[in-house]
Amino acid sequence: MITLLVIAKEPRPGRVKTRLTPPFSPEQAAALAEAALADTLRAVAGAPAARRVLVLDGRPGRWLPPGFDVVPQCAGGLDARLADAFARCSGPALLIGMDTPQVTPDLLTVDFADCDAWFGPAEDGGFWALGLARPEPGLLRGVPMSAPRTGAVQRERLVAAGLRVRDLPRLRDVDTAADARAVAALAPHGAFAARLAGCAAGR
Repeated sequence: MITLLVIAKEPRPGRVKTRLTPPFSPEQAAALAEAALADTLRAVAGAPAARRVLVLDGRPGRWLPPGFDVVPQCAGGLDARLADAFARCSGPALLIGMDTPQVTPDLLTVDFADCDAWFGPAEDGGFWALGLARPEPGLLRGVPMSAPRTGAVQRERLVAAGLRVRDLPRLRDVDTAADARAVAALAPHGAFAARLAGCAAGR
């Protein structure tokens, strides 16, 4: 069974989801980030795993369910922090972020029997999930992050290493207000959709 990793920032105003402001206030953006993280952790908790790890920049809060180990993110760019998260694993691992609250336990239930890597492309050109049967931090270091070709470069890196790659469905990250509305429509019963509705209503 695999290790499931979630890399996240503590949802504090001014530190998360800054591209949502405007139209949302920093406090509303942080509340949306917290709801997205809560939905993500709930999906991870519902998926089969030998271990569940939150790789966190900041401190855990009431949004953290039981059953997760919490480890701090290392210093450096996102590529270094992702690489360090995999370096902590001794067996198969799947890593996701906190920006896809529409994720489900079924999407996170992966099998490495006939592949070496799982890759989840994001609509913005990045990726929302990366799974490695044998975690190798060097596969991530140096990949340009937060760029239109981030996902393509990362997947090419896996293929160039001789790995058999299987793709997960393409998902939409929550970066902008339009993203938030679209993602909430895909998961209307989650905490994220409820929080977005509250923001729209001025609550």
